[in-house]
Amino acid sequence: MARMMIFTGKGGVGKTSVAAAHAVRSAREGCRTLLVSADMAHNLGDVFQTTVGGTAKEVQENLWLLELDPYRLMRQEFPNVSQALGDLLAGVGFAAGAADGSFPIPGFDTLFSLLKIGKLFESGEYERILVDCAPTGETLSLLKFPELLAWYMEKFYPVGKFAVRVMAPAARAKYRVKLPGRKAMNEVERLHQSLLALQELLKDGSSCSVRLVCMPEKMVVEETKRSFMHLSLYGYQVDGVYINRVLGEMPDNPFLMRWREIQQQYLDELGRVFVGYPVMRLPWYPEEVRGMAAVERLSAALPESPELFAVRVHSENETYEVVDGGYRLRLRLPGAADEVTAECRGTDLYIRVQNTVRCIPLPDVLRGAAAVEYGLADGVLCVAFRMRDAEGEGEPQ
Repeated sequence: MARMMIFTGKGGVGKTSVAAAHAVRSAREGCRTLLVSADMAHNLGDVFQTTVGGTAKEVQENLWLLELDPYRLMRQEFPNVSQALGDLLAGVGFAAGAADGSFPIPGFDTLFSLLKIGKLFESGEYERILVDCAPTGETLSLLKFPELLAWYMEKFYPVGKFAVRVMAPAARAKYRVKLPGRKAMNEVERLHQSLLALQELLKDGSSCSVRLVCMPEKMVVEETKRSFMHLSLYGYQVDGVYINRVLGEMPDNPFLMRWREIQQQYLDELGRVFVGYPVMRLPWYPEEVRGMAAVERLSAALPESPELFAVRVHSENETYEVVDGGYRLRLRLPGAADEVTAECRGTDLYIRVQNTVRCIPLPDVLRGAAAVEYGLADGVLCVAFRMRDAEGEGEPQ
């Protein structure tokens, strides 16, 4: 069974190096391994000291490198999707495309990278796909994109399809506006199905997991904790933490020994935050991780196989259960404080954590239910639902 691992963390902590070390170890085990960069600031070529592009390149037995170019993917591999979305948006004021071939809506280029990763996984060509992602903020935007776009399409696509069928002739004749045709709408519908399948794949802990890379420094640790919470909010499985650049014992160097004491404070804090999760420490080498020899040295510092690639599915992040008088949603939010709110609006549940809002479409059995109370305890948000009866009983207070 194919496996995907996503590596992310704050910029500059060594995500690419750690992902590369995993890839080399995987290839040494005889698994066909693809290391793919989803960061627009690609540096796989810098680490391996070779040229990498938009076509998978084999750099040693069982190891291929690939740097995704969303604009190339849009033009060459997903032209129908690009054209369909362009047609769909053309009637509401967006240009069909810029002169440089970019997509008319900023941020949509992410879509094509995601579709390519999903396509590579489904092909079965590789046994392990390791994804070197951009810094944390961009990675979170990338990972929540399938759910967000699928939500919008679920809400508006049926209405849009009806409107196109009814209004297209009049719009063309009276307003000289070309609405998307049936072919474009069918392509958008296939895109919707692809997004749902991709979302299911990314959140399946037995097939895909996220590994956080950090360093024992205050700002990095705080961002790592927030990333852990937000990834859990969106249902992603974190199965390991790699603390990079850890100093060893140097009793003859007071300066570095003081830094080691500072690092130890944050090492202890990360151990408390990630109780029950593998937390690996990687040494700070005196040289840069550049070239195959340096990558192999870092690879040797990783845990022994098969532990390194073991599937670790922790408790489900998002579960519904039947309770007296209704239902209850349990959502794991490690590290969340009192700034969490939950509110039902129509057929959706809106959960706000700090400055992030996730909209969860409610299961059919909860359509028409009211969220009567919610609470956060021990890193788990519980939302109680009660079905409204004919007299309106069950309305939230």
